[in-house]
Amino acid sequence: MTTAECLLEPIQSLQAAIRDAVVDACARQATEQLAATAGDAGDTIYAVDRVGEDALVRGLAQLAHREPLCLIAEGIPGGSLVLPHGASEGDCRWRLLVDPLDGTRGLMYQKRSAWVLTGVAPNRGPATRLSDIVLAVQTEIPLLKQHLSEQLWAFRGKGMQARRHNRILGATESLTLRRSQAATIAHGFATIVRFFPGARETLAAIDDEVVQALVKPEPRRAACFEDQYASTGGELYELMAGHDRFIADLRPLVKSASPPLCCHPYDLCTALIACEAGVIITDPSGAALDAPLDLTTDVAWVGYANEALRRAIEPVLQGALRRRGLRP
Repeated sequence: MTTAECLLEPIQSLQAAIRDAVVDACARQATEQLAATAGDAGDTIYAVDRVGEDALVRGLAQLAHREPLCLIAEGIPGGSLVLPHGASEGDCRWRLLVDPLDGTRGLMYQKRSAWVLTGVAPNRGPATRLSDIVLAVQTEIPLLKQHLSEQLWAFRGKGMQARRHNRILGATESLTLRRSQAATIAHGFATIVRFFPGARETLAAIDDEVVQALVKPEPRRAACFEDQYASTGGELYELMAGHDRFIADLRPLVKSASPPLCCHPYDLCTALIACEAGVIITDPSGAALDAPLDLTTDVAWVGYANEALRRAIEPVLQGALRRRGLRP
């Protein structure tokens, strides 16, 4: 029977294959082709997404010959698939939650890297949750002009590991990521997510209130910055790499006439890696983050690079939410 440790290398190889297939598609096809809509699975599916999804199913079909697997992924008909064909969900020891391409929009326009995300949990059927994930792997899909890309992974309780791939040389080397140790957001990146239409006015007001409470304002100077990276896996990476100090995705809390597209569990299936790297991930109330292992639940989350930042920011953030009736 396959252990979680036995799944690491095959998943790493599969994600690398998805990375290479998507980079190749980006090199061969025009932006207009990659950005063509190709379906709807709760979020818009673009042509470039199909490249990743096809590579995912092909790779997992090979892996499933060792042991049946239950795959839950955006873009898969019905949202889930048991491999190999003919097996039943009850045959599966492992449940895999996958986002084959997190950050589609930035990648298809060659603005920013995307990520392949995979979380592996013991199969508890529909009761399986993010907190059950014992192995997580995420692999960067680089821009065409970018020759380096990174792969991160973690087993629960064993810390985060990372390596960097040079696609020109075909070489890989180990990598050490260091989260920020700063105790303030001053002169650093701190972001309230609002990269899609809907509820931006409320989210921006929360952002301004938090920053103004924490950073002394100076006329005509910017003492704090934001980075609207439209990839949850990418945002988690920025916290792990020391680029960002604080990120809050509060979109599910805000009710508006035009509800925004929200984060879902598959976007957070590699949160385990960030936690194992020492990043603090909570829900907006400050409790441990958790959600069903599905494709539809809207999830709000908050990430702090270290405990000092959490102590400084969390009371201010929660006060801003309470004043707007957004915190339970």
